[in-house]
Amino acid sequence: MANQNPTKKESGKEVGALHKSLAGVISRWVTTEADFSTPIPNLNFFRREAPSQPDFCLIEPSVVLVVQGEKKIAIGGEEYPYDTSHFLVTSLDLPATSQVISASADKPCLGFALKLDLRMLAELVAQGNVPPPRERLGASSIGLGAVSVDILEPFNRLLKLMDEPESISVLAPLIEREIHFRLLMSDQAALVRQIASVDSHGYRVAKAIDWLKLNFASALRVEELAARVQMSAPTFHHHFRQLTSMSPLQYQKWLRLNEAKSLMLNEHLDAASAAFQVGYESPSQFSREYSRLFGAPPKRDIERLRNQVNNVA
Repeated sequence: MANQNPTKKESGKEVGALHKSLAGVISRWVTTEADFSTPIPNLNFFRREAPSQPDFCLIEPSVVLVVQGEKKIAIGGEEYPYDTSHFLVTSLDLPATSQVISASADKPCLGFALKLDLRMLAELVAQGNVPPPRERLGASSIGLGAVSVDILEPFNRLLKLMDEPESISVLAPLIEREIHFRLLMSDQAALVRQIASVDSHGYRVAKAIDWLKLNFASALRVEELAARVQMSAPTFHHHFRQLTSMSPLQYQKWLRLNEAKSLMLNEHLDAASAAFQVGYESPSQFSREYSRLFGAPPKRDIERLRNQVNNVA
């Protein structure tokens, strides 16, 4: 019996070939387990060679693709598994846990993340060549989109610029513009469009998050932060929780605890000094909240992390 849908079959072959090409580029540049900052601005590679436990992270507005293996992001109790058939896109800086589901030394989990350019998205929408999304967006700041040839082809050209460093400054912005356009034409158009819509609740929450990231050690007055982004306090609180699965105060606490963890791990501060530096007035309260988030008191958790690094080394 003749194939009744050759286009779909050919598209599947193209997707497979593009995944193979992308995996080849990443595996050449990242030969061991690592996150790799590329010479292309806002583009990072990752490689993992075994399944992992959930790891805390802050996801920026970005698109993330796995070209081999499988990963999972969890935010506010919701899980978002993604692999070679689905890409992940986020419209806000989101506290999350990231986990590798499928990976091995022979077949590592490989992928990349591109930070989205809000100005570029706004320009594309303003030009009027992007049709409005077919579906209205619910209260969400994260989504899974279907991987297609249209999405993969410009990424393949972008990654190949790694072998043409002299061309990056000229060609990368042009290819990234095409990628942003393709995302605005994808099944995640509503979510991506939200990032650039200055009159949206998501845009105003994003501005509040920008302020929190710069001022997390300061005392937080939600009413003042709501006024800063031109929202009433109840409306601000409602949409902030809907979009981040946290209250503003919980978000600030998450930022403080993760910064304190970084200070203890990388700058060898003791727990009390780190606590005061990130805005805590009580070391005992800091220790309780740290244990609640990371599952162990500060000193024990940092010792465990250092032992892990030494064992890998």
